[in-house]
Amino acid sequence: MLKAAFMFVAPEADPAGHRAIVRTPMVELHVVGVKNYDEACEVAKKLVEDGIAAIELCGGFGHIGVARIVEAVEGKVPVGVVRFDVHPGLDGKSGDGIFG
Repeated sequence: MLKAAFMFVAPEADPAGHRAIVRTPMVELHVVGVKNYDEACEVAKKLVEDGIAAIELCGGFGHIGVARIVEAVEGKVPVGVVRFDVHPGLDGKSGDGIFG
C-alpha cells in the first residue's frame, strides 16, 4: 500500500486540525493544511518520519515553496506539484509572495 500525502497552503490552516486520511485498497492519502512554507517544511519532515512515501503539493506552492519542501525532505521521498495557470484561491498568484 502506498502511503502518500497532499499538502495545501492556506493562511489560517492548522496542521493539527486541518487534516484527513483517505484510505483505498491501494493508497492511504494524508491531506494536511499548513499556513506557510516554514510550517510546511516541518510537516513534510514529520510525514516522512511517519512513513509517507510521496508528497504532492497544492498549486498554492510556488517555485520557492516547492524547493523548500524538496530540501526539507532531503531526497527521502519524491515531491510532486499541482499547477494552475491562474490559481483560483490566490487571485492568480503563487504562494511565494504570500506564504514564503
